[in-house]
Amino acid sequence: MPARNHVENPLEYVIERLSWAVSDIGRAAAAPPRRHEADRPAEVRRIAYSDLWAALREGFHDLAVSRSDVVFIALVYPIVGLVLGRLAFSLNLLPMILPLVTGFALLGPVAAVGLYEVSRRLEDGAPVSWSTPFEVFRSPALSSILGLGAILAMIFFAWLAVAWGIYAVTLGPQPPASLGSFLNEVFLTPSGWTMIVVGTAVGFLFAAVTYAISAVSFPLLLDRDIGIAAAVQTSIKAIRANPGPMAAWGAIIAGALILGSIPALAGLIFVMPLFGHASWRLYRRVVADA
Repeated sequence: MPARNHVENPLEYVIERLSWAVSDIGRAAAAPPRRHEADRPAEVRRIAYSDLWAALREGFHDLAVSRSDVVFIALVYPIVGLVLGRLAFSLNLLPMILPLVTGFALLGPVAAVGLYEVSRRLEDGAPVSWSTPFEVFRSPALSSILGLGAILAMIFFAWLAVAWGIYAVTLGPQPPASLGSFLNEVFLTPSGWTMIVVGTAVGFLFAAVTYAISAVSFPLLLDRDIGIAAAVQTSIKAIRANPGPMAAWGAIIAGALILGSIPALAGLIFVMPLFGHASWRLYRRVVADA
């Protein structure tokens, strides 16, 4: 990494990380393809709202069985989120704290891949241990998983850039003098409410795109010989075939992540593994057997 002669502004920071994500995609794409990799989307089933609750029950069962095996993954998510928030404080980037914490949820499907592996093995009746989530690194799908993860990383950094731009044209571009003055400007001025409304709307669009391409993509990649494009197409196809239940599932996850973020992201220690396991179980109900 080249030495820096100045402190990066937020846009430079995001652009640099975005370039790293692009490089990751290039390396993943250059990896040897898996044999017999399917290039067509998988078949999907119609599901009902009752399938959502069934997936949650099954996910809770998996969590109860393997709770000692996913401690590391369950802790990483909130710890990294807190580190990101602390980074924003240290760089005097108070306006970026909320975009960092909420945007980090865009990477949730990547963080949950190890949990999918645990549920997959429990489903097969195989034993699991603390090292089971790391078996993903031996998967023949690793290059595809990394490639799709890099795409989500690009979306994450793009969201940070857009969030900073929204702040810059409403309350910025100068950073706030203090936390108190920032909160006052956000909640007690027209510009602050404009930032909230626009930021929420744009953030919803980023979240919707991420959900559409990743709802079943990662468990599908882990489960079958299928390419990134076919996995993404299957995910979009699943949402189109089940708009109501899949929208409700996304809303449930979003609500749980919000509740899990209070206080100080501690609740994510429970929420993250629960919905990781439940997402695998829902995938089994949505995608038809090969």
